[in-house]
Amino acid sequence: MNRKYYIITLLLTVSSVVTCYCSNNPKQSDIRKIKDIIIYEDAQYYSSFPSVIKTDEQDFIVAFRRAPERKVFGESSSSHVDPNSYLVSVRSKDGEIWTEKPELIYAHPFGGSQDPCLVKLQDGTILCTSYGWTFIKPDGLSNLKTPYFKNGGAVFLGGYIVRSFDNGKTWEDPIYPPHVDEEINFNPFGDPLPAYNRGALYEGKDGRVFWVVAVNDSVPVRKNSNHLLVSEDKGLTWQYSGLVAKDDKVSFNETSIYETPKGDLIAFMRTANFDDQACIARSTNGGKTFKWESMGFQGHPLNALRLPDNRVLLTYGYRHKPYGIRARILNAECTDYATAPEFVLRSDGGNGDIGYSWPVQLDKDRVLVVYYFNKDNGTRHIAGTILEIGKEY
Repeated sequence: MNRKYYIITLLLTVSSVVTCYCSNNPKQSDIRKIKDIIIYEDAQYYSSFPSVIKTDEQDFIVAFRRAPERKVFGESSSSHVDPNSYLVSVRSKDGEIWTEKPELIYAHPFGGSQDPCLVKLQDGTILCTSYGWTFIKPDGLSNLKTPYFKNGGAVFLGGYIVRSFDNGKTWEDPIYPPHVDEEINFNPFGDPLPAYNRGALYEGKDGRVFWVVAVNDSVPVRKNSNHLLVSEDKGLTWQYSGLVAKDDKVSFNETSIYETPKGDLIAFMRTANFDDQACIARSTNGGKTFKWESMGFQGHPLNALRLPDNRVLLTYGYRHKPYGIRARILNAECTDYATAPEFVLRSDGGNGDIGYSWPVQLDKDRVLVVYYFNKDNGTRHIAGTILEIGKEY
């Protein structure tokens, strides 16, 4: 081989290696914060646990749980469990200016509802998952089938799903998902507890809808494991797929699921009894089995958005001083979570009662991250941060 041909061959080989490396290790672009906005705030209401979807180019919906602000009645504080909590939504044409009067999604007839989680499917169907609590007087508690989960004077009802076929203008009656065998609790009616969880669902490339649910699998100490349910008919019925994460000490709860371009299923999990460590579980076989591990940072809970270039914006609340909202940009297959830089979106929260972030793409360059927030322990409200992503600064 002559010297000239050798040099050309060497340069082509190096170029090929560099190109391959760059395509598999996309450059980490910075996040530029544009501004914070208020989406919904009313001093008479404790507003929390939002989710957001884009229904078309000029229609965004934020769903959240609204309940009376108990301080209005002279009480010392409000709670995450309230008999008058229900699911509502506000809308926007641009992601910045939102309707002032919320529209009702659903009010459960037997108690308060929590954490509406929206997902829009490819055929236009919108699913909204939730769960509820019913308040029972002491003389009724003794007649309930045990074990049951009680919190703040209420007994857990389990999960339900409502669907909309007209972009969230009207909603059908609830669908009650199946019971997961490892769940030990019963609902107030004496039935096995329907599946539930807080976190983003995801519609896969093959049209299946994935949902990671939480299961209380131990007494007397409450400890949760996570399990995968799958729907092949747009959320009408659900089948058990398998265990996502379980541990003798660590409790796994609020979880969002995501499918990578390669087809891996990724569960981003909130934990308890694990120093608030955010955890990831990965399945390479369509959800039959998962392997979990810590991501090495704290987050409460997490949510993922695929960006136009296939990278993933991961957002989460930060419930330690300084309280706020944080984010990371992961590569397309979510393998660099341990090294991806952390971006602080907000650090001015009044205390740890904040977070539950949910991102949505506004346009090709901008993202809105929705969450609930308080300043100086004031009224809990729905806020957002608009980001610009994908440019060098």
